[in-house]
Amino acid sequence: MAGGKMKKDKQKGPRAPSNHYQGGVTFHKSKGQHILKNPLLVDAIVQKAGIKPTDTILEIGPGTGNLTKKLLEAGKMVIAVELDPRMVLELQRRFQGTPFSNRLKVIQGDVLKTDLPYFDICVANIPYQISSPLTFKLLFHQPGFRCAIIMFQREFAMRLVAQPGDNLYCRLSVNTQFYARVSHLLKVGKNNFRPPPKVDSSVVRIEPRKPRPEVNHKEWDGFIRICFIRKNKTLGSIFKQKNVLSLLEKNYKTLQALQGSQNVSLSGNDDMEISRLGDESMEMDDGMDDDMDMECDEAEGEGEVSEFKNKVISVLKEGKFEEQRASKLSQESFLTLLSMFNKAGIHFS
Repeated sequence: MAGGKMKKDKQKGPRAPSNHYQGGVTFHKSKGQHILKNPLLVDAIVQKAGIKPTDTILEIGPGTGNLTKKLLEAGKMVIAVELDPRMVLELQRRFQGTPFSNRLKVIQGDVLKTDLPYFDICVANIPYQISSPLTFKLLFHQPGFRCAIIMFQREFAMRLVAQPGDNLYCRLSVNTQFYARVSHLLKVGKNNFRPPPKVDSSVVRIEPRKPRPEVNHKEWDGFIRICFIRKNKTLGSIFKQKNVLSLLEKNYKTLQALQGSQNVSLSGNDDMEISRLGDESMEMDDGMDDDMDMECDEAEGEGEVSEFKNKVISVLKEGKFEEQRASKLSQESFLTLLSMFNKAGIHFS
């Protein structure tokens, strides 16, 4: 009877299901709180990070500290950024009174709104809803760091590493690989987490390029956005659209007017609007075939062709890009075409 009663009481206990708890802390899926529970996987991530004993490590979303402990053992110091005050308290309790306590700094706040301090390497299991903006915040962080080892949703990770011609190759692929070397390290099944997410994950290594590409960031971003309006449409078709020509002609006339009165340079390394680079909402290419009707009207058709339209098309023809598609173009090809447009006085920022 007693045994039966105890079992019954346990079933009624407030902690069921048990895989949503660790150390008395409830995990919220809606906030992207999926804690790594496989110690072998934690060890593998730390090993692949290549942490040096002198490294300061940035950890984003440390949760209850399973990965944090291994990072503290491997490096000199860990700076952990955590939004949930319950997790901050749990982290502090876990390491209080241990040899690690003076080598752990916990920052409570939203990592996207936090000024990050210096670090050598970033190792993180992040909430997947911040994947894109966080990636570009890290890429533009100063001073530069050696690398980031980050757990992403698997499809997002595959977009980061996709190559020209791959189905998942997109604006995110181009922008990330322009500023960093990206490689896939591990595939991680959903059952390695508590609670398990709905999708599998992957661990990716991101190494910022040094030195950074010498290009105006806003100019590059504006150009790539237009190329990927429909990645499987020809560039000739995209650059003949009324809205695209109208935007570029407006930029052209504005710059012509400015250059008449002052020396304007567009080759500098202006500050980047990271939110734009990290925003994929404008990318409308996935799953679209080449014959799909576009909501944007194309230019005049058989009517009179404007002088500016001729200028744009002549650049595409000169570089043999008119029949090319963004889904097949390499970084070098994009840079070549952007340079040709700029030399013709056509700009994108």
